Amino acid sequence: MFLGLPVTTERVRWDLAAESIVVKLRWFGILMGYVLVQTRGGLHNPSAVRAFLALGAGYAALDTAFYRMGEVIFKRSPLFVSLMESVFIALLCYHDTGIASPFRWYYLLSLLCCAIRDRAPVAWWTFVFHVLSFAALASVLGYGQEGAAGWLLTVAIMAWATWGASALATLLRVTGASLERLNAELEQRVAERTDALRLSQARVIQQEKMAAFGLLAAGIAHEVGNPLAALSSLVQMLQRRKPDSYTAEKLELASRQLQRIQRTVRELVDYSRPASSAVVRVRLSDVVEEALGIAKYYQRTKSRVLRAEVDPLLPPIRGVRDHLSQVVLNLVLNAIDATEPEGCVEVQAAYADGGITLSVQDNGRGITLADRCRLFQPFFTTKPHGTGLGLFVCRQIVEEMGGTLTFESEPGAGSTFFVRLPAQAVLPSPLEYPPTRTQGSGKAGREEELAVVTDRGGAIS
Repeated sequence: MFLGLPVTTERVRWDLAAESIVVKLRWFGILMGYVLVQTRGGLHNPSAVRAFLALGAGYAALDTAFYRMGEVIFKRSPLFVSLMESVFIALLCYHDTGIASPFRWYYLLSLLCCAIRDRAPVAWWTFVFHVLSFAALASVLGYGQEGAAGWLLTVAIMAWATWGASALATLLRVTGASLERLNAELEQRVAERTDALRLSQARVIQQEKMAAFGLLAAGIAHEVGNPLAALSSLVQMLQRRKPDSYTAEKLELASRQLQRIQRTVRELVDYSRPASSAVVRVRLSDVVEEALGIAKYYQRTKSRVLRAEVDPLLPPIRGVRDHLSQVVLNLVLNAIDATEPEGCVEVQAAYADGGITLSVQDNGRGITLADRCRLFQPFFTTKPHGTGLGLFVCRQIVEEMGGTLTFESEPGAGSTFFVRLPAQAVLPSPLEYPPTRTQGSGKAGREEELAVVTDRGGAIS
């Protein structure tokens, strides 16, 4: 790691940026060296100086080639490069004019390159190599006209350059790492806000879809309700005329069928009413009964079997009743869609460890391994005309109620979705529950409801 960031990203980026500066400094030093050789006299061995400059130019060209390929030459051996540069500069000074040679300032260029490219410890070790190299050159050729004071001044300037360049490079590294870290945090926050906005839009779309369905259901119920009331009145008028037994039997049958239609219309009106957001105590059995009462009118319910085993004495659940009904209905409809004709959908509930677990099981085609990881993502669907928002909204609703929505599935053997919700510790009296919206009561109402589903080929038990 480099300052808390991955080595493979920020460190490589810094190395290449630093190497770009180092390559330019090397070529600057080579060009200035050739200018010094061509414009000055009194050199001890001009040919040797030109040869060493040619060697330096070759190394600079090799360094440039590595940089163009996105690499740093001798990246793992920076001290080896510093040692070779110390020897190289000492030989240049030796064959030029000695310790007073302008090539001694190559020590300064080398220290700048090392401070920019490497860490501070490497830069200070390079300074030590250069001081030893310069001291060896002074011991062989003497201090010259400037004396020991000039030698010490050169060493002091090199030390000052090493400290200043290393401090500046360290500051740049820290600043760059901080900027990268802030940029990463900003990108993460933008991604989180984008995801939140996307999820919020998905939920709004689902709510608009349910609102449109409710508006349609309300319109149909209104249009059917008026002629239905007239027919019911006519049947009652005919029954009051005391017709013969055959006619009375047929009128009674017509009256029962009209009552079934009226109950269906009332259920549509109840379902299409504006959803309530009030948090109340909800009896799960009522919610399941209500959801199955709507699901029985679904076209694909024909020739499927619906079973429900929910104990009405289960502890209540505290939440928004309409939201919980939406969850159960969506899971039941999904289970119906997943089954073939003669398939079976079972709804069960059990109390354990302070919570109620509702399961919706089908014996359909199951969920493939490829789809499981995306099942609760918005806009993901395997249905030809699905929106891909049902399960996403269901999980959000369940999590808002403090519960969890999970599933188990085996391809070809069906799926089971589990809704686990916290239950109230004390069972309230019946007066504390809000009134249910399910119409009809008693044995007659139950028999009529079963008759509706049986006519479609299913059953509720």
